[in-house]
Amino acid sequence: MKKVVIWIGALILGAVLGVLGISQLNQLMEFVATVYTRLFQLLAVPTIVLAVITTFATFGSKGSGRIFGHTITYTLLTTFAAAAVGALLYVIIKPGNLPLESAGQVDSVIAQASGQSYYDHILSVIPNNIARPFLEGNVLSLLLLSFAVGIGLSKLPESENKSVVVKGLLGLQDLLFLLIRGLIWTLPLGIVAFSAQLSAQISAGVIADSIGKYVLVVLGGNVIQFFVVLPLFLLARGLNPIHVLGRMTPAVLMALFTKSSAATLPVTMESAENRLGVRKEVARFVLPICTTINMNGCAAFILVTSLFVMQNGGTPLTLGTILLWILISVVSAIGNAGVPMGCFFLTLSLMSGIGAPVAVLGIILPIYTIIDMVETAENVWSDSCVCAMTDHDL
Repeated sequence: MKKVVIWIGALILGAVLGVLGISQLNQLMEFVATVYTRLFQLLAVPTIVLAVITTFATFGSKGSGRIFGHTITYTLLTTFAAAAVGALLYVIIKPGNLPLESAGQVDSVIAQASGQSYYDHILSVIPNNIARPFLEGNVLSLLLLSFAVGIGLSKLPESENKSVVVKGLLGLQDLLFLLIRGLIWTLPLGIVAFSAQLSAQISAGVIADSIGKYVLVVLGGNVIQFFVVLPLFLLARGLNPIHVLGRMTPAVLMALFTKSSAATLPVTMESAENRLGVRKEVARFVLPICTTINMNGCAAFILVTSLFVMQNGGTPLTLGTILLWILISVVSAIGNAGVPMGCFFLTLSLMSGIGAPVAVLGIILPIYTIIDMVETAENVWSDSCVCAMTDHDL
């Protein structure tokens, strides 16, 4: 709660400083915002690559057997459904643009990509040089490489060499998280700068209308996934969603208030085993994996927020673009395990990696606390559904 108050205070302070219209102050805020943007770009590539590789390398190796197959299948289906619901709502509600002239400079790569054919775009995703995706910040190429390396590590026979590689990657990830925590600790200063930039150009009416529709899309997608889509999955497998939700309510409520699937895991496992009646060998295998890779709410947030930020940067949201980012959001959400501030930071990484105007995320940050509560509850509810369906199938 203290952190939320500080963020909101930073947002208000930045808005006041921007309204003052002092030239030197605006230049200072632009400098600070640029510094934070460059730091996010610095951390973008290692964040994405290490998160995806370590997730698949660690949990893929445990996945021999039918339980893992069912878990992965249901995880992918529910996560794709969540992203698709978010995309559909975004197209229907159509959040407006924020007039971000100074913050809306988009990388020339995006402008060029908008004129490419689907054939060229797909071909550009396939890397022919292992260093090029890192140098160019090609997000989808990086995800494909990370996925391949992670799965490859999981399939290698256990040996000292494999152990050294995996431990080295996990060590690098720990170091990265330390740097991320340091950056997040100073983030209120960045929020002041982003907010000052925004308030110098944006009328309150435009902000309220645009951000209001954005929040409606994100929360509306979570509600539909929670009360409609996931229950339909359960009904399709012959399970009563009211019964399952009633038994798993303690875990869902705890997730809502803790905003942490990992912290909720003991309650989730206890509720699944003792209240829902899931077999221990299933619950204790499925739920830890789901806590790490089954991120329905995160996928929807990444997709909707990325579309909103790119739209504000001038990227045309064609059907091809939306479908491409559905894929990116699903893979990113699966690889999001353990990143401090979860989906928000990963979305920042993705957006700064492609040169989109990350200043938009400065005004979303205080709202994210509420979104995070709903997302975490949805994630744990989805974990519970995957566990129940896997147990039922086996």
